[in-house]
Amino acid sequence: MAEQAVDAQRLDKWLCYARFAKTRTVAQSLVEGGKVRINRETVKSSSRMVRADDVLTIRLSRDVKVVRVIGFADRRVSPPETATLYEAVTG
Repeated sequence: MAEQAVDAQRLDKWLCYARFAKTRTVAQSLVEGGKVRINRETVKSSSRMVRADDVLTIRLSRDVKVVRVIGFADRRVSPPETATLYEAVTG
């Protein structure tokens, strides 16, 4: 079976695979708690799809991260590999 290029992924999966959340359950809690925005729009559904070039604003316990989605994974990646999934956005 040929592999297909992924152009979108569920938000909770992406947050977990990119290491912003330890588990998908934690990722879902972040989203449902209103702590994640996609392109400046607050998201309430963890099943929302993220696409390449979307800008995510993630409010973590002591930090706010603003990142641009540049890739997708099919599993949780190691910390050095996260560079293939997003890039930090600076003011």
